[in-house]
Amino acid sequence: MINHTMIVSFEQPVPDAELDQYLADLERVIVESGVVRSFAAGRHIAVPGEEQIPALIATVIVQIAVADTEALGKAFAAPGIGEVIEHWQARHPYKVGWANHEPLG
Repeated sequence: MINHTMIVSFEQPVPDAELDQYLADLERVIVESGVVRSFAAGRHIAVPGEEQIPALIATVIVQIAVADTEALGKAFAAPGIGEVIEHWQARHPYKVGWANHEPLG
């Protein structure tokens, strides 16, 4: 099994309702691919002083689990994924960092 963990960092603050909708839209199209074993997302917990660190700091973390690299490719080629990304990038620009890894722990 492979976990795909995404660190999503919006350039500006996003209202909670819109952030919830972003995550719901992303979950919908990825899960509808039929190859995802699980989808989980949560908000970053900020700590004082982290904004001084020259790093990509998350707004949200998204993790999906798939069987293998082939399934991961299918999840991100799912119908509608491009439209979701383009829609949200146009509304609230963001950057993404990610790691593909075996389950931790």
